[in-house]
Amino acid sequence: MINKRDKKLIIFMPSIEGGGVEKNLFLVSNYLIKKVNNISLITISKDYKKKFDKKINFITLSSKIWDKFGRRFKYFLAIILLIREIFKNRNLIVFSFQANIYCIMICKFFGIKVISRSNSAPYGWSKNRAKRFIFKIFLRAADKIVVNSEEFKKDLKKEFNVNSVCIYNPLNTNEIKRNAKKRGKKIFYSNKKIKILNIGRFTEQKDQITLLRSLNFLKNKIDYEAVIIGKGILKTKLENYILKNKLHKKVKLLNFVENPYNYIRQTDLFILSSKYEGLPNVLLETLVIKKFIISSDCPTGPKEILSGGKGGLLFKNGDYKDLSKKIIFYSRNQKKCNQLLKFAIKKLYRFDFKKNLEEYYKLINSI
Repeated sequence: MINKRDKKLIIFMPSIEGGGVEKNLFLVSNYLIKKVNNISLITISKDYKKKFDKKINFITLSSKIWDKFGRRFKYFLAIILLIREIFKNRNLIVFSFQANIYCIMICKFFGIKVISRSNSAPYGWSKNRAKRFIFKIFLRAADKIVVNSEEFKKDLKKEFNVNSVCIYNPLNTNEIKRNAKKRGKKIFYSNKKIKILNIGRFTEQKDQITLLRSLNFLKNKIDYEAVIIGKGILKTKLENYILKNKLHKKVKLLNFVENPYNYIRQTDLFILSSKYEGLPNVLLETLVIKKFIISSDCPTGPKEILSGGKGGLLFKNGDYKDLSKKIIFYSRNQKKCNQLLKFAIKKLYRFDFKKNLEEYYKLINSI
C-alpha cells in the first residue's frame, strides 16, 4: 500500500486542453486525493486549476505566458519541472497522462517508478519505423501501462508486444445529467429536420472532413441541421469546405465549450468521425443523455461502446458514402434505432464511476 506519510504521487500532464483525456484526469486526480495525502500535478496549464481538489499541489511556472506555446514546448518545460522534483525526493511514483515516452525515459533514467496511461490507439505509432522502435522499447520499460479499452489492450500486445491493464473511463452519470439540464445556447431551430451533432478537436484525427463530405452528399436527399463543435488547426479548412459547397445554411461550426451536454440534449443524432481513438468519452456521455450514435469503426473504443453495432451504427473508417448510408438508415428506421439505443444504454454499467476509479487506486498500490 502507498505510504501516505512518505510516498509522493506525481501526476504528469504538461498541456491541459479541455478534451476527453482531461475529463479523466480531473476525475482520477480528485478521487486519488481522497486516498493518498501527498499528490502533486506537474503541468504548464494553469487555467484549469479550479477543476482540481485544493489538496492537490500544483507544480507549474509562475507566468501564464508559457501556456500560449505549443504542446512540444510545454512537454520540454514540464520535463524540467519533473527532473527538479526527482532531485528533491526520490521516493516517488509518477503517473503520466501525456508525453508518456518522454516521462518514462526520465523516470527510468533516475530509477523512479512510473505508470503510463495511453489515451489513443497506436494508429500513427506503427507507421514510422523509428517511432515504432522507440515506443516498443520504452513502453516496456514502464512499471505499468494503462489503456481504456480491451481492443486497445489487444492492439498494444499485437503491435508492440506490450502488456497493459484495461481500466474503462469512469463515467460520472449524475454530473452529466445535471449539466445537461443547465440552460445553454440554442443551436438547432427546426423540429422537422434531423439535428446532427459532432464534437471534437479540428484535427486530422477527428476527421470532420469525412462528416462534411457526407453532409454535402446528403444535402438534397434528407432535411437536416448539423453543428460541429471544437477548436483546432483545421478550422479554416473546414470553413472553406462549407463555403465552397454552399453548406453554410445547413452546417455551423461552433467554438469549444466546457459544458457541451446541453448541446447534446438538443440533438437527435451524434456522429463521431474519428480515424482513431482510445475510448471516446463523448460517446459515453451521449448515451447517458440518451441520444443515438453513428460512429466510425475506428481503433479503438467505438465498437466496444456500441457492442459491435448492437448499440448504434458503425461506418467504415473514412468512408463518407458509408456514413451517408447510415444517416439515411437512421432517418428511415427510427423504431429500430431506438431499440439499438436502449441496448447501448443498458451496457453503460461497464463504465461505473466508483468501480473504475477504485481500479486506478489498486493499480498504484500494486507497484
